[in-house]
Amino acid sequence: MVEIKALGDHVGNEVTVHGWVEATRGHGKVAFTVVRDGTGVVQGVLVKSAVDEAVWECQQSLTQESLAALTGTVKADDRAPGGYELSLTGVEALAPAEEYPIQPKEHGVDFLLDHRHLWLRSSLQRAGLRVRAEVEQSIHDFLYTNDFVRVDTPILTGAIGEHAGTLFETDYFGDSAYMAQTGQLYVEAACPAFRRVYCFGPTFRAEKSKTRRHLTEFWMVEPEVAFADSNQNMELQEQLVSYIVERALERCSEELKVLERDTSKLENVKPSFPRMSYTEAIAFLQAKGSEIEWGKDLGAADEAVLMEDRDLPLFVHDYPKTAKAFYMKENPDDPRTVLCDDLLAPEGYGEIIGGSQREDDHDRLRARIHEESLPEEAYAWYLDLRKYGTFPHSGFGLGIERTVAWITGRHHIREMIPFPRLMNRLYP
Repeated sequence: MVEIKALGDHVGNEVTVHGWVEATRGHGKVAFTVVRDGTGVVQGVLVKSAVDEAVWECQQSLTQESLAALTGTVKADDRAPGGYELSLTGVEALAPAEEYPIQPKEHGVDFLLDHRHLWLRSSLQRAGLRVRAEVEQSIHDFLYTNDFVRVDTPILTGAIGEHAGTLFETDYFGDSAYMAQTGQLYVEAACPAFRRVYCFGPTFRAEKSKTRRHLTEFWMVEPEVAFADSNQNMELQEQLVSYIVERALERCSEELKVLERDTSKLENVKPSFPRMSYTEAIAFLQAKGSEIEWGKDLGAADEAVLMEDRDLPLFVHDYPKTAKAFYMKENPDDPRTVLCDDLLAPEGYGEIIGGSQREDDHDRLRARIHEESLPEEAYAWYLDLRKYGTFPHSGFGLGIERTVAWITGRHHIREMIPFPRLMNRLYP
């Protein structure tokens, strides 16, 4: 048995390929069968006069998504899917499929999500998830080559990282525990051990949102760097994002073609990215006719206005303290604000990164915990970090699904994760 991706090494030889049937068609006494095996797609050509009747009948009986074995001679053909074709001498049905529910016609989104376990097999979904896999690998490679140590952080926690109103709570042997909104607090604890650290995993937000940019479970990478200030934090973000885009363009060109992505919009994504303070952003929006007031967080519509006619991501930095999380460091130049940033992607994809310099002063951090009405006892260990050799440090979280949606040009992030979790969806 030969993998489809290796057919180029067997031109002129007879091989057998195992794969799932994507399509069959016939023209008189010539029949065509297209199969995929997970490494590629190949078309087999069967001439009725060249094979036994049983082989012909077997090919005629194949249904979509049946598992089949195709045996034939490999021929190079630029017109064929993948650049090679099989001149068939044998066809065997290994696992016939029942009538496949997803047909080449329009299906509603709910129908496709109900059949997500099968929808994954379609060409658009395969292409998007291959880009996701490359994005994830590029993140690990970038951080590894820059001396980051991966630290796996808990999913169940007693300390929240973002907003109490978006927590999934569960009973933990009589105590309250929460599904992690972030691993950030824990990678901060690892900074004195390794200097540069990151975590990578699922995060959970109980947000009652039905927008194309939200999931209740999504994946995030969260680097944290000792002795880095807010400016250096933004520099690291633009280096990482530029590298991710470069890798996707380099290694996923075929997938991006399948997705009909205009890659010219990505080719100029290189450092440095433009920056705009929150205060400047508010003035810009008000000049555009917005009624937003200073102190309010930016919404999706505000971000869209800021990104009009921009090809590069944009940093918006130094938000009001009241709009951001308790752990962000107060801005010494304007105590109303904190040293933080959001990185906004072009083309309407909005925020893909949120980052900040962390508050390293014990008393100020403790005061912020109380201001937010958080239980100090749950953060005793976090406050300890400021007692035993406190240090300046910064970090950020990059959302995988939003980043992949931007790179692929897909409309909704639910297609950028194998099995999306939404407000109304826990199946399959």
